[in-house]
Parts: sequence; structure tokens; C-alpha cells
Amino acid sequence: MTLSVQFMTMLAMIGMGLFFGISLETYQYFLKRPVRKRLIVFFHDLLFWIFQALLLFYVLFLVNQGEVRIYIILALFLGFAIYQALLKKVYLRLLKLVISISIRFYQLIVKLLINLVYKPIKSLIFLLISIVVFLYKGLMALARAAVRVLSFILKIMFLPFKWLFSLIWLLLPKRGKNSVEKFSGEMAGYFHKIKKYWINWITNRKKQ
Repeated sequence: MTLSVQFMTMLAMIGMGLFFGISLETYQYFLKRPVRKRLIVFFHDLLFWIFQALLLFYVLFLVNQGEVRIYIILALFLGFAIYQALLKKVYLRLLKLVISISIRFYQLIVKLLINLVYKPIKSLIFLLISIVVFLYKGLMALARAAVRVLSFILKIMFLPFKWLFSLIWLLLPKRGKNSVEKFSGEMAGYFHKIKKYWINWITNRKKQ
């Protein structure tokens, strides 16, 4: 291994130590270990360390074909120590600032979506429903009024016929009245039988 490769390996491992410190700090910050269940923490830790190991060996493979030396481990610890001594407080402040800005940005986006999209659409839907209900009630009121007017007109139109039939009924002899009443009763019975027949037929069809 040449000196240039060793130097690049040292720098890479110091950088990996710094990255390890940053990633570990970020992981601990988001994990919130005291409030998590032990099994979840165990699996998270396992995945975290597997990822760190794979990334470390990948970088090591890129810089020196994967050769492991003692100074590589020392350089890794050196990078981690530099982070702990010099960069930890700065990074934590920066991390909290980024998280705070992200949360505020998210809240702003949500408020904008609610005020510019959700509320206008909701108001428009309520307006359309109100218009439809108003039109429906208006049409129903007009229909009822039209039915009443038409009923009144028909009553007036058929009033002379009613008087005429009443007069004819008064002038009919008793025998004629009996015949008419008998015919009316027979017709009523006939229609009742037809109605009963159709009801029974429909009931039987439903049972089938």
C-alpha cells in the first residue's frame, strides 16, 4: 500500500468517524430510547449497526481495496473523538434548528392547503348543497301551489256536473237508484277481486 493510499485511507476513516458520530447523534435524537419498547429498540439498533458496518467496509474497499490496519481503527476513533469534542454541540443546535424549520414549514404548508384548498372546496360544496336544497324546496312549494290551484279549478269546472248529477239523482225513481247502487256495488266488488288477484300474484312471484 503506497503512502498516498494510506493517507487517503486515514482521511476517509477520520471522515467516517465524524459521520459515525453525526449519524449516531441523529439516530439517538429521533429514536427517543426511554419511551420505546425494548424489542423495537433492539431491532433499530441492530439495523443501525449493520448499516454503519456495511458503509464503513464499502468506503474502505473504495480507498484501499478493503485492507484493514490498526491505524484505520485509530483514525476512525480519532474522527469520532473530533466530533464529540468539537462538533457535537454545534451539530445538535443545527439539527434542532433544521427540525424546527422543517416542522414550521410543514405546518405552514398544511395551513395553506387548509385555507386555500380545503376550506374553499368545503364552502363551495356547502353552497351547492344549499342551492340544491333551496331549489328543491322552491320547486316543491310551486308544485304544491300548482296542485292546489289545479284542484280548485277542477272543482269549479266539475261543480255544474256535480249539480247536474245531483239533480238527476233526485229525479231518478227509487227503482233506478237501487239499480245504480247495485251496479256500483258489483263494480266495486269486481275491482276488489282484481286488486286481490294482482296482490296474490305479486306475492307468489316474490316467493318464487
